[in-house]
Amino acid sequence: MLEASFFQTMLLTFELAGIVTLILLSIGIPLGYYLSQTRSRLKPALEAIVSMPLVLPPSVLGFYLLLAFSPKNAFGAWLDSTFDLRLVFSFEGLIVASVIFSLPFMVHPIQSGFTALPPSLKEAAYTLGKTPLQTLWKVLLPNIKPSLLTGMVITFAHTVGEFGVVLMIGGNIAGETRVASIAIYDEVEALNYDLANQYAFTLFVISFAILLFVYAVNKSMVKSEFK
Repeated sequence: MLEASFFQTMLLTFELAGIVTLILLSIGIPLGYYLSQTRSRLKPALEAIVSMPLVLPPSVLGFYLLLAFSPKNAFGAWLDSTFDLRLVFSFEGLIVASVIFSLPFMVHPIQSGFTALPPSLKEAAYTLGKTPLQTLWKVLLPNIKPSLLTGMVITFAHTVGEFGVVLMIGGNIAGETRVASIAIYDEVEALNYDLANQYAFTLFVISFAILLFVYAVNKSMVKSEFK
């Protein structure tokens, strides 16, 4: 029973991290590109909003998301009545909360990658008749592969290790919201250190492997650029 529970929890954890990473990649590319190009006076405010999860305690963010998603409040009641969707203590709620909480970990590397590109690259593409969308997808994005990879991997790893926000929004429902970080806390409270160590060691090994992969791939990309 313990083995089934362990694999169920780990599968749920990686499913959450994978979905959040894909969603944030689709958000991070246009948002990171916009922030790297715009000269709007609203840019500092938008960057501050994106970066808020970096400095805001997870429990604070989780608390306000819990209030917002609750069916007893206006937004939560609207979601419930309009879409029959309840984000509190559900896997869907974990996805939404994790997207908000991990947003800067995807946007910042992508924004930095776009900012580092020479303006002449985009100008040359326009000169050759490329549209802005073609320039983005066929010229700029291929030149920021390390930034994209970094954003994806850090977002995935950060989502795997989330605790405060997922606890506030999802609680501890086995098979639905009980991810690995919650399971570790739960097993330690129950003095079940062997199983807690099993979860913790698995996350430790996976986190190390992810970082090793990123550094190795980025190094190979840098070497290939100078050949």
